Amino acid sequence: MTAQEYTESLTTPSDDVLDVIERWSHLHTAQPQMICGSYEGRLLTMLARTAGARCAVEIGAFVGYSSICIARGLAKDGILYTFEVNEEQEQHIRRHLEAANLSERVELHIGDAKKMLPDIFENVKSKVDFAFIDAGKRQNKTFYDLVMPLMRSGGIIVIDNTLWGGKVLDTELYNDADTKAVDDFNNYVHNDPRVENIMLSVRDGVLICSVL
Repeated sequence: MTAQEYTESLTTPSDDVLDVIERWSHLHTAQPQMICGSYEGRLLTMLARTAGARCAVEIGAFVGYSSICIARGLAKDGILYTFEVNEEQEQHIRRHLEAANLSERVELHIGDAKKMLPDIFENVKSKVDFAFIDAGKRQNKTFYDLVMPLMRSGGIIVIDNTLWGGKVLDTELYNDADTKAVDDFNNYVHNDPRVENIMLSVRDGVLICSVL
């Protein structure tokens, strides 16, 4: 048994709703690994709950798996504003949210979050308590800087895939644009005086930031 298998075996498992979505993703999407999975999903739920999140933002919903995990961690009157650029996923996300009885807790926006997020939050009075960024890796810095002014002090920002398949461990060998972007972003956050940060080797790397 590996360390990952051991830790996952002693972590509260996913439920039938998430299991069905995961199976569906493997059958009907070209990149099913894009869902966060039950282990990371449990982390998202617990972080949102620990933050006492009432207002959350997600950039990159894919099929709604992580959206469900985040929404489950919100306070009773909480709402998740989630953004997905691929319009083909809309019907699937809505179906999965409905299956989880979370349609009323999640406000789905289809389109470019860079254009939509500022306009939406002009009319939202609440500061953001929790944000999850899991979109195009070359845009991590753009989304991070876009979300940062919306965050409350003590709010949590989580960025996914920060190990990028281990490629960031050897940027001389893996010198492609995506790897460089992920590595540059990781260092940008590490040197950002606006946050305290910790990187976890959960799944493909999770960078967690606490806004000061």
